[in-house]
Amino acid sequence: MDYEAGDIVQLKKKHPCGSFEWEILRVGADFRLKCTGCGHQIMIPRRQVEKNTKGLTKR
Repeated sequence: MDYEAGDIVQLKKKHPCGSFEWEILRVGADFRLKCTGCGHQIMIPRRQVEKNTKGLTKR
């Protein structure tokens, strides 16, 4: 998949707040993701995002 900043990624596991969707803020070897439910931000390796992606919505 082609990931870009601003896209919304739906991951397989949900965040403790209940949201499955994350906004991509930064793309590279690591991704910076922001939870669309609560606004929590995380850095996660690219391989893990690619493995756990269920769906991708372009902006």
